[in-house]
Amino acid sequence: MRLTLYTDYSLRVLVFLATKPKEELSNIKEIAEIYNISKNHLMKVTYELGKMDIIETVRGRNGGIRLAISPDEINIGEVVRQTEEDFHIVECFDEERNQCIISPACGLKHVLNKALQAYLAVLDEYTLADLVKNQSALLSYFSIGAKDQN
Repeated sequence: MRLTLYTDYSLRVLVFLATKPKEELSNIKEIAEIYNISKNHLMKVTYELGKMDIIETVRGRNGGIRLAISPDEINIGEVVRQTEEDFHIVECFDEERNQCIISPACGLKHVLNKALQAYLAVLDEYTLADLVKNQSALLSYFSIGAKDQN
């Protein structure tokens, strides 16, 4: 399995926000600089996370973003399901575009589907809170990332 950059960035934003005090606002520019990733990509990511009611956006001069709900309420499996475009890990998973001639008799798709379900089941076992238990270490890396950009 391979996650898209979109999902990767979504999870990174959530991890970053989860290390901040609940009331503290962060901004896209800050997050983009720390992770050294595109600000434009993060704008799309934060917009979608906002639509999912996972983060809250505050407009205005002193605006920014923060988690809308507690990290222990944010299920990683659910975030991945909502941020991934699809789970067509092989051609036959996409019924509309499948051109594989052996699909009707092939056992591989069943094995891969079982693996995909197991993958998602493991992700379902974790929340954002589980990913930031090492908050002090994460904060030190965020500090290093911020220094590297200056």
